[in-house]
Amino acid sequence: MKYVIALDQGTTSSRAVLIDEIGNLIDIKQKEFSQIFPNRGWVEHDPLEILSSQIKVFEDLLSSNSIDPKSIISLGITNQRETTVLWDKDTGKPLYNAIVWQDKRTANICEKIKKDGLEEYIKENTGLVVDSYFSATKIKWIIDNVDGVRDKVKKNKVLAGTIDSWLIYNLTSFKCHFTDFTNASRTMVFNIKSLKWDSKILNYLDIPKSILPNVLPSSSDFGTFNYKGCNIPINGVAGDQQSALFGQACFEDGMVKNTYGTGCFLLMNTGKKMNLSQNGLLTTIACSTTKSINYALEGSVFIAGAAIQWLRDSLKVIKSASETEEIANSIMELEDIYVVPAFAGLGAPYWDMYSRGAIFGLTRDTGKDHIVKATLESLAYQTKDIIDVMEKDSNLKLQSLKVDGGACNNNYLMQFQSDILNSDVLRPEIIESTAMGAGYLAGIYSSLWDKNKIISNQKINKIFKPNIDSTKRKKLYLGWNKAVNRTLNWIEK
Repeated sequence: MKYVIALDQGTTSSRAVLIDEIGNLIDIKQKEFSQIFPNRGWVEHDPLEILSSQIKVFEDLLSSNSIDPKSIISLGITNQRETTVLWDKDTGKPLYNAIVWQDKRTANICEKIKKDGLEEYIKENTGLVVDSYFSATKIKWIIDNVDGVRDKVKKNKVLAGTIDSWLIYNLTSFKCHFTDFTNASRTMVFNIKSLKWDSKILNYLDIPKSILPNVLPSSSDFGTFNYKGCNIPINGVAGDQQSALFGQACFEDGMVKNTYGTGCFLLMNTGKKMNLSQNGLLTTIACSTTKSINYALEGSVFIAGAAIQWLRDSLKVIKSASETEEIANSIMELEDIYVVPAFAGLGAPYWDMYSRGAIFGLTRDTGKDHIVKATLESLAYQTKDIIDVMEKDSNLKLQSLKVDGGACNNNYLMQFQSDILNSDVLRPEIIESTAMGAGYLAGIYSSLWDKNKIISNQKINKIFKPNIDSTKRKKLYLGWNKAVNRTLNWIEK
Protein backbone atom coordinates (compact mmCIF):
# COMPACT_ATOMS: atom_id res chain seq x y z
CA MET A 1 0.00 0.00 0.00
CA LYS A 2 1.19 3.49 -0.87
CA TYR A 3 0.38 6.57 1.19
CA VAL A 4 0.26 10.36 1.16
CA ILE A 5 0.84 12.32 4.35
CA ALA A 6 -0.62 15.79 4.83
CA LEU A 7 0.96 18.14 7.37
CA ASP A 8 -1.74 20.46 8.69
CA GLN A 9 -0.07 23.30 10.54
CA GLY A 10 -2.84 25.29 12.25
CA THR A 11 -3.07 28.22 14.64
CA THR A 12 -3.24 26.18 17.82
CA SER A 13 -1.88 22.77 16.84
CA SER A 14 0.21 20.83 14.35
CA ARG A 15 -1.30 17.72 12.81
CA ALA A 16 -0.31 14.94 10.46
CA VAL A 17 -2.86 12.98 8.45
CA LEU A 18 -2.31 9.60 6.80
CA ILE A 19 -4.18 8.99 3.52
CA ASP A 20 -4.00 5.71 1.62
CA GLU A 21 -3.76 5.36 -2.17
CA ILE A 22 -7.54 4.91 -2.42
CA GLY A 23 -8.14 8.26 -0.71
CA ASN A 24 -9.21 6.97 2.72
CA LEU A 25 -8.20 8.88 5.82
CA ILE A 26 -6.40 6.31 7.95
CA ASP A 27 -5.18 8.20 11.01
CA ILE A 28 -4.51 11.64 12.51
CA LYS A 29 -1.94 12.78 15.04
CA GLN A 30 -2.11 16.17 16.72
CA LYS A 31 0.02 18.23 19.07
CA GLU A 32 -0.87 21.64 20.52
CA PHE A 33 1.79 24.30 20.90
CA SER A 34 2.19 27.48 22.92
CA GLN A 35 0.31 30.71 22.27
CA ILE A 36 2.44 33.73 23.19
CA PHE A 37 0.89 37.10 24.14
CA PRO A 38 3.76 39.56 24.83
CA ASN A 39 1.54 42.66 24.84
CA ARG A 40 -2.11 43.51 24.52
CA GLY A 41 -3.26 42.68 20.99
CA TRP A 42 -0.03 40.83 20.18
CA VAL A 43 -0.08 37.12 19.29
CA GLU A 44 3.08 35.11 18.54
CA HIS A 45 4.26 31.54 18.00
CA ASP A 46 7.70 30.02 18.43
CA PRO A 47 8.71 28.89 14.90
CA LEU A 48 11.01 26.21 16.29
CA GLU A 49 8.19 24.79 18.40
CA ILE A 50 5.97 24.74 15.31
CA LEU A 51 8.67 22.85 13.41
CA SER A 52 9.36 20.35 16.19
CA SER A 53 5.66 19.72 16.81
CA GLN A 54 5.09 19.13 13.11
CA ILE A 55 7.95 16.62 12.86
CA LYS A 56 6.75 14.93 16.07
CA VAL A 57 3.25 14.23 14.73
CA PHE A 58 4.73 13.04 11.43
CA GLU A 59 6.89 10.53 13.28
CA ASP A 60 4.04 9.49 15.58
CA LEU A 61 1.88 8.80 12.53
CA LEU A 62 4.51 6.53 11.00
CA SER A 63 5.32 4.64 14.18
CA SER A 64 1.76 4.06 15.40
CA ASN A 65 0.70 2.75 11.98
CA SER A 66 3.92 0.80 11.31
CA ILE A 67 4.45 2.73 8.06
CA ASP A 68 7.70 2.28 6.14
CA PRO A 69 8.81 5.79 5.03
CA LYS A 70 9.50 4.29 1.58
CA SER A 71 5.75 3.78 1.11
CA ILE A 72 5.12 7.54 1.46
CA ILE A 73 5.01 8.69 -2.14
CA SER A 74 4.22 12.34 -1.49
CA LEU A 75 3.88 14.96 1.22
CA GLY A 76 1.33 17.80 1.30
CA ILE A 77 1.49 20.89 3.50
CA THR A 78 -1.36 23.16 4.51
CA ASN A 79 -0.94 25.99 6.95
CA GLN A 80 -2.25 28.99 8.83
CA ARG A 81 -1.78 31.52 6.10
CA GLU A 82 -0.86 35.08 7.08
CA THR A 83 1.30 34.15 10.06
CA THR A 84 4.81 35.38 9.24
CA VAL A 85 8.37 34.26 9.99
CA LEU A 86 11.74 35.84 9.21
CA TRP A 87 14.84 33.68 9.58
CA ASP A 88 18.57 33.62 8.95
CA LYS A 89 19.32 32.24 5.50
CA ASP A 90 22.46 30.40 6.62
CA THR A 91 21.57 29.06 10.06
CA GLY A 92 17.84 28.62 9.52
CA LYS A 93 17.22 30.15 12.95
CA PRO A 94 14.24 32.49 13.33
CA LEU A 95 15.06 36.15 13.90
CA TYR A 96 11.91 36.72 15.92
CA ASN A 97 8.83 34.80 16.92
CA ALA A 98 6.25 34.19 14.19
CA ILE A 99 3.71 37.02 14.21
CA VAL A 100 0.28 35.38 14.03
CA TRP A 101 -2.53 36.45 11.73
CA GLN A 102 -4.58 37.52 14.78
CA ASP A 103 -1.93 40.02 15.86
CA LYS A 104 -2.99 43.70 15.84
CA ARG A 105 0.34 45.50 16.50
CA THR A 106 0.65 46.84 12.95
CA ALA A 107 -2.66 48.69 12.90
CA ASN A 108 -0.78 52.02 12.85
CA ILE A 109 1.17 50.95 9.75
CA CYS A 110 -2.12 50.10 8.05
CA GLU A 111 -3.50 53.52 8.92
CA LYS A 112 -0.47 55.18 7.33
CA ILE A 113 -0.91 53.09 4.16
CA LYS A 114 -4.48 54.34 3.91
CA LYS A 115 -3.46 57.93 4.63
CA ASP A 116 -0.82 57.74 1.90
CA GLY A 117 -3.44 56.72 -0.66
CA LEU A 118 -2.33 53.15 -1.40
CA GLU A 119 -5.52 51.43 -0.23
CA GLU A 120 -7.29 51.29 -3.60
CA TYR A 121 -4.17 50.10 -5.44
CA ILE A 122 -3.75 47.27 -2.92
CA LYS A 123 -7.35 46.20 -3.29
CA GLU A 124 -7.28 46.22 -7.09
CA ASN A 125 -4.00 44.31 -7.38
CA THR A 126 -3.86 42.01 -4.35
CA GLY A 127 -7.60 41.51 -3.86
CA LEU A 128 -7.20 42.39 -0.18
CA VAL A 129 -8.18 45.20 2.14
CA VAL A 130 -5.51 47.03 4.09
CA ASP A 131 -5.46 45.27 7.45
CA SER A 132 -2.97 44.10 10.07
CA TYR A 133 -4.34 40.60 9.45
CA PHE A 134 -2.09 40.11 6.40
CA SER A 135 1.64 39.38 6.22
CA ALA A 136 3.09 42.54 4.64
CA THR A 137 2.99 44.83 7.67
CA LYS A 138 4.21 41.99 9.92
CA ILE A 139 7.33 41.63 7.74
CA LYS A 140 7.88 45.37 7.88
CA TRP A 141 7.45 45.47 11.65
CA ILE A 142 10.08 42.77 12.23
CA ILE A 143 12.57 44.44 9.87
CA ASP A 144 12.02 47.85 11.47
CA ASN A 145 11.79 46.86 15.14
CA VAL A 146 13.93 43.80 15.84
CA ASP A 147 17.57 44.59 16.54
CA GLY A 148 19.95 43.56 13.79
CA VAL A 149 17.34 42.40 11.27
CA ARG A 150 17.63 45.44 8.98
CA ASP A 151 21.41 44.99 8.82
CA LYS A 152 21.02 41.29 8.01
CA VAL A 153 18.53 42.17 5.26
CA LYS A 154 21.06 44.56 3.70
CA LYS A 155 23.64 41.74 3.74
CA ASN A 156 21.20 39.36 2.01
CA LYS A 157 21.14 37.08 5.07
CA VAL A 158 17.36 37.04 5.65
CA LEU A 159 14.48 35.02 4.26
CA ALA A 160 10.80 35.64 4.94
CA GLY A 161 7.65 33.67 4.44
CA THR A 162 4.46 32.23 5.74
CA ILE A 163 4.52 29.00 7.73
CA ASP A 164 4.52 26.79 4.62
CA SER A 165 7.76 28.42 3.47
CA TRP A 166 9.29 28.01 6.94
CA LEU A 167 8.45 24.29 6.97
CA ILE A 168 9.62 23.70 3.38
CA TYR A 169 12.94 25.42 4.06
CA ASN A 170 13.61 23.26 7.10
CA LEU A 171 12.29 19.98 5.69
CA THR A 172 14.45 20.38 2.58
CA SER A 173 17.55 21.07 4.71
CA PHE A 174 17.69 24.80 3.82
CA LYS A 175 17.62 24.13 0.06
CA CYS A 176 14.17 25.32 -1.04
CA HIS A 177 12.50 28.67 -0.42
CA PHE A 178 9.05 28.25 -1.94
CA THR A 179 5.44 29.13 -1.39
CA ASP A 180 2.34 28.59 -3.51
CA PHE A 181 -0.10 30.98 -5.17
CA THR A 182 -2.69 30.66 -2.38
CA ASN A 183 -0.33 31.62 0.44
CA ALA A 184 1.30 34.36 -1.62
CA SER A 185 -2.13 35.85 -2.31
CA ARG A 186 -2.57 36.43 1.46
CA THR A 187 0.54 38.53 2.00
CA MET A 188 -0.78 41.87 0.67
CA VAL A 189 2.34 42.19 -1.51
CA PHE A 190 1.46 39.65 -4.23
CA ASN A 191 -0.18 40.87 -7.43
CA ILE A 192 -2.93 38.35 -8.23
CA LYS A 193 -3.27 39.71 -11.79
CA SER A 194 0.36 39.34 -12.84
CA LEU A 195 1.06 36.48 -10.36
CA LYS A 196 4.22 38.23 -9.22
CA TRP A 197 5.41 40.04 -6.10
CA ASP A 198 4.24 43.65 -6.44
CA SER A 199 7.20 46.03 -6.67
CA LYS A 200 5.18 49.16 -5.93
CA ILE A 201 3.88 47.86 -2.59
CA LEU A 202 7.23 46.31 -1.66
CA ASN A 203 9.06 49.58 -2.36
CA TYR A 204 6.56 51.53 -0.28
CA LEU A 205 7.03 49.17 2.68
CA ASP A 206 10.80 48.97 2.14
CA ILE A 207 10.71 45.19 1.84
CA PRO A 208 13.24 43.75 -0.63
CA LYS A 209 11.85 41.21 -3.07
CA SER A 210 14.94 39.06 -2.51
CA ILE A 211 13.78 37.89 0.93
CA LEU A 212 10.51 36.48 -0.41
CA PRO A 213 10.00 32.91 -1.67
CA ASN A 214 9.54 31.70 -5.24
CA VAL A 215 5.85 31.15 -6.00
CA LEU A 216 4.51 27.93 -7.57
CA PRO A 217 1.11 26.36 -8.32
CA SER A 218 -0.34 24.48 -5.33
CA SER A 219 0.43 21.12 -6.92
CA SER A 220 4.15 21.29 -7.80
CA ASP A 221 7.63 20.13 -6.90
CA PHE A 222 8.47 21.97 -3.67
CA GLY A 223 11.60 19.97 -2.92
CA THR A 224 12.39 16.78 -1.06
CA PHE A 225 12.18 15.85 2.62
CA ASN A 226 14.99 13.42 3.43
CA TYR A 227 13.69 11.38 6.35
CA LYS A 228 16.13 8.81 7.68
CA GLY A 229 17.66 8.34 4.25
CA CYS A 230 14.31 8.16 2.46
CA ASN A 231 13.50 10.95 -0.01
CA ILE A 232 9.87 12.04 0.25
CA PRO A 233 8.79 14.64 -2.35
CA ILE A 234 6.75 17.64 -1.19
CA ASN A 235 4.13 18.01 -3.93
CA GLY A 236 1.16 19.83 -2.44
CA VAL A 237 1.13 23.21 -0.67
CA ALA A 238 -1.85 25.44 0.04
CA GLY A 239 -3.14 27.88 2.60
CA ASP A 240 -5.57 26.16 4.93
CA GLN A 241 -8.78 27.67 3.61
CA GLN A 242 -8.01 27.18 -0.07
CA SER A 243 -6.93 23.66 0.79
CA ALA A 244 -10.32 23.04 2.43
CA LEU A 245 -12.10 24.38 -0.67
CA PHE A 246 -10.14 21.84 -2.74
CA GLY A 247 -10.70 19.09 -0.19
CA GLN A 248 -14.47 19.69 -0.38
CA ALA A 249 -14.26 19.28 -4.18
CA CYS A 250 -15.63 22.79 -4.76
CA PHE A 251 -14.32 22.78 -8.31
CA GLU A 252 -17.30 24.50 -9.98
CA ASP A 253 -18.10 28.21 -10.07
CA GLY A 254 -20.39 29.26 -7.23
CA MET A 255 -19.63 26.37 -4.87
CA VAL A 256 -19.12 27.52 -1.26
CA LYS A 257 -17.50 25.98 1.82
CA ASN A 258 -17.10 27.14 5.40
CA THR A 259 -14.36 25.90 7.68
CA TYR A 260 -15.09 26.22 11.40
CA GLY A 261 -11.65 26.38 12.97
CA THR A 262 -9.96 28.92 15.22
CA GLY A 263 -11.50 31.42 12.85
CA CYS A 264 -14.34 30.82 10.42
CA PHE A 265 -13.57 31.04 6.74
CA LEU A 266 -15.90 31.01 3.78
CA LEU A 267 -14.70 30.65 0.21
CA MET A 268 -16.66 30.70 -3.03
CA ASN A 269 -15.02 29.43 -6.21
CA THR A 270 -15.50 32.12 -8.89
CA GLY A 271 -13.53 30.34 -11.62
CA LYS A 272 -11.30 32.32 -13.97
CA LYS A 273 -13.03 35.59 -13.10
CA MET A 274 -11.25 37.93 -10.71
CA ASN A 275 -14.26 39.36 -8.90
CA LEU A 276 -13.44 42.42 -6.77
CA SER A 277 -15.93 42.68 -3.92
CA GLN A 278 -18.02 45.77 -3.35
CA ASN A 279 -19.05 44.50 0.08
CA GLY A 280 -15.91 43.95 2.10
CA LEU A 281 -14.97 40.47 0.89
CA LEU A 282 -11.53 39.49 -0.29
CA THR A 283 -10.53 38.26 -3.71
CA THR A 284 -8.00 35.50 -3.46
CA ILE A 285 -6.51 32.65 -5.46
CA ALA A 286 -7.96 29.15 -5.23
CA CYS A 287 -5.79 26.01 -5.40
CA SER A 288 -4.35 25.25 -8.79
CA THR A 289 -2.84 22.11 -10.21
CA THR A 290 -1.46 24.02 -13.21
CA LYS A 291 -0.21 27.54 -13.91
CA SER A 292 -3.77 28.39 -14.96
CA ILE A 293 -5.46 29.65 -11.79
CA ASN A 294 -8.96 30.01 -10.40
CA TYR A 295 -10.04 32.88 -8.18
CA ALA A 296 -12.25 32.84 -5.12
CA LEU A 297 -14.21 35.24 -2.94
CA GLU A 298 -13.44 34.95 0.74
CA GLY A 299 -14.93 36.19 3.96
CA SER A 300 -13.09 35.74 7.25
CA VAL A 301 -14.51 35.46 10.73
CA PHE A 302 -11.57 36.13 13.04
CA ILE A 303 -12.95 34.43 16.13
CA ALA A 304 -14.91 31.19 15.85
CA GLY A 305 -13.47 28.15 17.63
CA ALA A 306 -11.32 30.62 19.55
CA ALA A 307 -14.54 31.89 21.17
CA ILE A 308 -15.21 28.40 22.50
CA GLN A 309 -11.61 28.29 23.81
CA TRP A 310 -12.38 31.60 25.56
CA LEU A 311 -15.35 29.99 27.30
CA ARG A 312 -13.11 27.12 28.39
CA ASP A 313 -9.82 28.82 29.24
CA SER A 314 -10.71 32.38 30.26
CA LEU A 315 -14.26 32.21 31.63
CA LYS A 316 -13.94 28.54 32.68
CA VAL A 317 -17.69 27.95 32.18
CA ILE A 318 -17.03 24.74 30.21
CA LYS A 319 -14.39 22.04 30.51
CA SER A 320 -14.41 21.02 26.85
CA ALA A 321 -15.88 22.19 23.54
CA SER A 322 -17.97 19.01 23.31
CA GLU A 323 -20.13 20.21 26.22
CA THR A 324 -21.52 23.14 24.25
CA GLU A 325 -23.96 21.08 22.16
CA GLU A 326 -25.71 19.60 25.19
CA ILE A 327 -25.74 22.98 26.96
CA ALA A 328 -27.27 24.74 23.94
CA ASN A 329 -29.91 22.04 23.53
CA SER A 330 -30.88 22.36 27.21
CA ILE A 331 -32.23 25.88 26.55
CA MET A 332 -35.35 25.31 24.53
CA GLU A 333 -36.19 28.84 23.45
CA LEU A 334 -34.09 30.91 21.07
CA GLU A 335 -33.09 33.79 23.33
CA ASP A 336 -32.36 37.40 22.41
CA ILE A 337 -28.89 37.18 23.94
CA TYR A 338 -25.91 37.93 21.70
CA VAL A 339 -22.20 37.44 22.17
CA VAL A 340 -20.14 39.44 19.67
CA PRO A 341 -16.66 37.84 19.88
CA ALA A 342 -14.75 40.74 18.36
CA PHE A 343 -11.65 39.98 20.43
CA ALA A 344 -9.36 40.80 17.50
CA GLY A 345 -11.61 43.25 15.73
CA LEU A 346 -14.10 42.18 13.06
CA GLY A 347 -13.37 40.75 9.61
CA ALA A 348 -15.68 40.72 6.60
CA PRO A 349 -17.90 42.51 5.86
CA TYR A 350 -17.06 45.08 8.59
CA TRP A 351 -13.24 45.14 8.60
CA ASP A 352 -13.09 47.07 11.83
CA MET A 353 -9.78 46.67 13.66
CA TYR A 354 -11.15 48.77 16.52
CA SER A 355 -14.24 46.72 17.34
CA ARG A 356 -14.13 44.74 20.59
CA GLY A 357 -16.16 41.91 22.09
CA ALA A 358 -19.38 42.38 24.01
CA ILE A 359 -22.44 40.57 25.40
CA PHE A 360 -25.92 42.04 24.86
CA GLY A 361 -29.38 41.21 26.16
CA LEU A 362 -28.43 40.15 29.69
CA THR A 363 -31.24 39.92 32.25
CA ARG A 364 -31.33 38.88 35.91
CA ASP A 365 -32.05 35.26 35.02
CA THR A 366 -29.26 34.98 32.43
CA GLY A 367 -26.87 32.22 33.38
CA LYS A 368 -23.62 30.82 32.08
CA ASP A 369 -25.48 28.34 29.85
CA HIS A 370 -27.13 31.22 27.98
CA ILE A 371 -23.73 32.77 27.35
CA VAL A 372 -22.37 29.42 26.08
CA LYS A 373 -25.34 29.05 23.73
CA ALA A 374 -25.07 32.63 22.46
CA THR A 375 -21.33 32.22 21.86
CA LEU A 376 -22.02 29.12 19.78
CA GLU A 377 -24.69 30.96 17.79
CA SER A 378 -22.28 33.83 17.10
CA LEU A 379 -20.40 31.53 14.72
CA ALA A 380 -23.56 31.06 12.66
CA TYR A 381 -24.47 34.76 12.67
CA GLN A 382 -21.01 35.77 11.50
CA THR A 383 -21.25 33.18 8.73
CA LYS A 384 -24.56 34.65 7.57
CA ASP A 385 -23.02 38.13 7.50
CA ILE A 386 -20.55 36.85 4.93
CA ILE A 387 -22.95 34.68 2.91
CA ASP A 388 -25.31 37.65 2.44
CA VAL A 389 -22.62 39.85 0.87
CA MET A 390 -21.10 36.92 -1.04
CA GLU A 391 -24.44 36.47 -2.79
CA LYS A 392 -24.50 40.18 -3.69
CA ASP A 393 -20.97 40.18 -5.11
CA SER A 394 -21.38 36.99 -7.11
CA ASN A 395 -25.03 37.46 -8.15
CA LEU A 396 -25.51 33.86 -7.09
CA LYS A 397 -27.98 32.46 -4.57
CA LEU A 398 -26.57 30.01 -2.06
CA GLN A 399 -27.90 26.53 -2.83
CA SER A 400 -26.16 24.76 0.02
CA LEU A 401 -23.20 25.25 2.31
CA LYS A 402 -20.45 22.63 2.58
CA VAL A 403 -18.91 22.61 6.06
CA ASP A 404 -15.80 21.22 7.67
CA GLY A 405 -13.51 21.84 10.63
CA GLY A 406 -13.87 20.73 14.23
CA ALA A 407 -16.95 22.76 15.16
CA CYS A 408 -19.05 21.29 12.34
CA ASN A 409 -19.35 18.19 14.55
CA ASN A 410 -21.63 20.26 16.78
CA ASN A 411 -25.16 19.33 15.67
CA TYR A 412 -26.76 22.29 17.44
CA LEU A 413 -24.48 24.73 15.66
CA MET A 414 -25.05 23.13 12.25
CA GLN A 415 -28.82 23.13 12.70
CA PHE A 416 -28.82 26.75 13.83
CA GLN A 417 -26.57 27.58 10.88
CA SER A 418 -29.11 26.04 8.52
CA ASP A 419 -31.95 27.87 10.29
CA ILE A 420 -30.39 31.32 10.16
CA LEU A 421 -29.26 30.88 6.53
CA ASN A 422 -32.51 29.25 5.38
CA SER A 423 -30.33 26.84 3.42
CA ASP A 424 -29.18 23.22 3.54
CA VAL A 425 -25.89 22.61 5.35
CA LEU A 426 -23.91 19.59 4.14
CA ARG A 427 -21.49 17.88 6.51
CA PRO A 428 -19.19 15.30 4.89
CA GLU A 429 -18.14 11.97 6.36
CA ILE A 430 -14.54 13.22 6.43
CA ILE A 431 -14.51 16.67 8.02
CA GLU A 432 -10.74 17.02 7.73
CA SER A 433 -11.15 18.84 4.44
CA THR A 434 -8.15 21.09 4.97
CA ALA A 435 -5.70 18.23 5.38
CA MET A 436 -7.41 16.17 2.68
CA GLY A 437 -7.04 19.07 0.24
CA ALA A 438 -3.27 19.20 0.80
CA GLY A 439 -3.13 15.42 0.44
CA TYR A 440 -5.15 15.51 -2.78
CA LEU A 441 -2.88 18.20 -4.25
CA ALA A 442 0.18 16.09 -3.46
CA GLY A 443 -1.47 12.93 -4.80
CA ILE A 444 -2.51 14.60 -8.06
CA TYR A 445 1.06 15.70 -8.74
CA SER A 446 2.21 12.15 -8.03
CA SER A 447 -0.42 10.79 -10.46
CA LEU A 448 -2.07 8.87 -7.64
CA TRP A 449 -5.55 10.25 -8.42
CA ASP A 450 -7.35 13.02 -10.32
CA LYS A 451 -10.24 15.43 -9.68
CA ASN A 452 -12.87 12.87 -10.72
CA LYS A 453 -11.52 10.49 -8.09
CA ILE A 454 -11.74 13.25 -5.48
CA ILE A 455 -15.36 14.01 -6.41
CA SER A 456 -16.29 10.33 -6.13
CA ASN A 457 -14.68 10.29 -2.67
CA GLN A 458 -17.11 12.88 -1.30
CA LYS A 459 -19.59 11.21 1.06
CA ILE A 460 -22.17 13.16 3.06
CA ASN A 461 -22.60 12.41 6.77
CA LYS A 462 -25.69 14.57 7.34
CA ILE A 463 -27.76 17.25 5.64
CA PHE A 464 -29.19 19.91 8.00
CA LYS A 465 -32.37 21.58 6.76
CA PRO A 466 -33.90 24.83 8.06
CA ASN A 467 -36.83 24.42 10.46
CA ILE A 468 -37.64 27.86 11.89
CA ASP A 469 -40.12 30.30 10.39
CA SER A 470 -39.04 33.40 8.51
CA THR A 471 -40.41 35.83 11.15
CA LYS A 472 -38.27 34.32 13.89
CA ARG A 473 -35.25 34.16 11.58
CA LYS A 474 -35.59 37.84 10.70
CA LYS A 475 -36.05 38.89 14.34
CA LEU A 476 -32.99 36.98 15.52
CA TYR A 477 -30.78 38.36 12.78
CA LEU A 478 -31.93 41.96 13.30
CA GLY A 479 -30.94 41.56 16.95
CA TRP A 480 -27.51 40.35 15.91
CA ASN A 481 -27.05 43.32 13.54
CA LYS A 482 -28.00 45.70 16.35
CA ALA A 483 -25.46 44.10 18.71
CA VAL A 484 -22.62 44.18 16.16
CA ASN A 485 -23.22 47.83 15.32
CA ARG A 486 -22.76 48.77 18.97
CA THR A 487 -19.29 47.18 19.08
CA LEU A 488 -17.91 49.05 16.05
CA ASN A 489 -15.09 51.56 16.60
CA TRP A 490 -15.01 50.75 20.31
CA ILE A 491 -11.32 51.60 20.55
CA GLU A 492 -10.53 55.19 19.73
CA LYS A 493 -8.12 55.56 16.81
